[in-house]
This record gives sequence, structure tokens and C-alpha cells, in this order.
Amino acid sequence: MTRLLDIPEVRSFILHWGEMGTEWGVSRSVAQVHALLYLSDGPLHAEEICETLGLARSNVSNGLKELQSYSIVRRVHVEGDRRDHFVAETDLWEMLMRIAAERKKRELDPTIQFLGELAESLDGRNDVPVHVRERIGRMHSFIDTLTGWYADVRGLPKPTLVRLMKLGRGIARFLPGSGGTS
Repeated sequence: MTRLLDIPEVRSFILHWGEMGTEWGVSRSVAQVHALLYLSDGPLHAEEICETLGLARSNVSNGLKELQSYSIVRRVHVEGDRRDHFVAETDLWEMLMRIAAERKKRELDPTIQFLGELAESLDGRNDVPVHVRERIGRMHSFIDTLTGWYADVRGLPKPTLVRLMKLGRGIARFLPGSGGTS
């Protein structure tokens, strides 16, 4: 294997991805493992990852488990080698969709359920200020609408998603009341 870390831009990418990971709520080592696998041209086993990144085996093992739980890294077998090897998803749209699906499952779904239960328990209560009931209800409705939008977008074919993203705010001109012209 070509020593990827001999390439300064590769080192910079891995370090930056690690820093960005902390901003996204992922540990630096998990993000660095992902970056290395993403840039690798073939499967790597855990020991290679440890040696390359200078990380403890436990950090790499935990990182691989987390990345597999997001379905952006998968275990593969290399003929003639009994160790598990790992590869990263390299299709960026697929990676984005898998991360979004997992974050929705972990973060939004429990929040929708919780807010729904809260709103239901507050319904008809006179001992709670009206604005509290309204705001919790609006938050529940907003997150429910957001997840509905996500489900709609998730169902679109990738070429349509790409076109939609490239349109950006230009799509507003097709919507009534947006101030855009047709």
C-alpha cells in the first residue's frame, strides 16, 4: 500500500476531517478513521489503521463500530487473510443519505415521540400557560414536518436530488408568494 500519509494533502484532509468530526458531534479519532478509509484505495485491517493514524487499538475498534452503525463503513474479507478489513462508502450522496437516516433515527424520531407525548399531556391543561402549550405544539409540528420533508426527499432518485441541490434558492421563483418571477 502506498503510504497515504506521505502525501501532505492526505495528512491535512485526515486532520481536518477529525476536527470537523468534533464539530458534528463525532470524536476526532472516529472521523480520522473514516477519512483514512475514505481515501484508501483498498480495504484496511484495524492494525493498519492503528499504525497509520497512531491511534490506540480500542479507539480504532470503537470507531469502526460507530462508523459501521452509520453504514458508511463496512467489513469485508480479503482472501488469504483471516483478519477483518474495512472499506468506506465512497459515493458521497449515499454517504450523506445514510448519515442523515441514522441521525434522524437517533435524534429526531425520539424527539418527535417525546414532543408528541408532551403536547398530549398538556392538551386541555389550564394550569400551564397557553404560550408554553402552543410552543411545544409548534415545535412538535415543525419537527414532524421536517421529518416528512426528509422522507419525501429521501425517496427522490439521486439525479433528481443533484438537480434540486444545484437549483438552490433559484427554485423559489417557482413557488407562489416567494417574490420570484417566473
